[in-house]
Amino acid sequence: MLYKKTIAFLGAGSMAEAMISGIVHSEKVPPKQVIVTNRNNVQRLKEMEKKYGVSVAQRETVGLKEIDIVILAMKPKDIDQALLSIKNDIHPNTLILSVLAGITTSYIEQHLHPGQQVIRVMPNTSSMIGESATAISSGTNTSFEQVKLAIELLQTIGEVFVINEEKMDIFTGIAGSGPAYFYYLMEHMEKVGAENGLDPETSRQIIAQTIVGAAKMIQEQDETPKVLRENVTSPNGTTAAGLKALDLNGGGIAISEAVKSASARSKEISAQLQGEAAVKKIKAI
Repeated sequence: MLYKKTIAFLGAGSMAEAMISGIVHSEKVPPKQVIVTNRNNVQRLKEMEKKYGVSVAQRETVGLKEIDIVILAMKPKDIDQALLSIKNDIHPNTLILSVLAGITTSYIEQHLHPGQQVIRVMPNTSSMIGESATAISSGTNTSFEQVKLAIELLQTIGEVFVINEEKMDIFTGIAGSGPAYFYYLMEHMEKVGAENGLDPETSRQIIAQTIVGAAKMIQEQDETPKVLRENVTSPNGTTAAGLKALDLNGGGIAISEAVKSASARSKEISAQLQGEAAVKKIKAI
């Protein structure tokens, strides 16, 4: 079903590129059936074409009525202008996927024609290597077949989780922003390794393999993270000393606050856009 579909990305930023990389390398969709557009950065489009073999074009030149799946991947602040520009240029049966943090399906539906099928998507940058944790929430008009199509497409970039849209903000805080937390952790571990004689490349590979191993233990064992942590923590041992230092320096609190803050920011973006939309309606009246 997916192989014959045409897909257009409106936006060519880092998230769009990560998804495009995963989709193209999965070989489930021919690269030329993936169209990448942006408003004015021609050089960026040329880079994407050369790197992934996709089709590229300025937004105004793409006839969206012939596109099966349109992926909204611009900056959230540009959503109103983007929706206005595509409203009369998309087919009623076109599936709209939005990867914009904080933008609800209802908000998008209100700015398009009645009945337009919209699905909110939250991938992460591990899409680039087909290892994303991606959440989807469907809008009020979306058919079961279109949800299946979205899942099939997004499985090319990793694992897909269908969740209620009200949980999308916390998912964003955990998985959408999550890779950055791990990279931040790795930065500091690599720095300590270097300070103690390990060359950065060796240190980086050691840390990466350690994280991969821990993740696989979670995926392949029935135990909870708490139990696995306790299993590797001998009394008065090295791990116990490390965990004690984390507690003393607020490590657990910092992790929790990072997730909460990212989730709260997602809610703020949504509220801000809803407020701006309300102001515009009042002014129009």
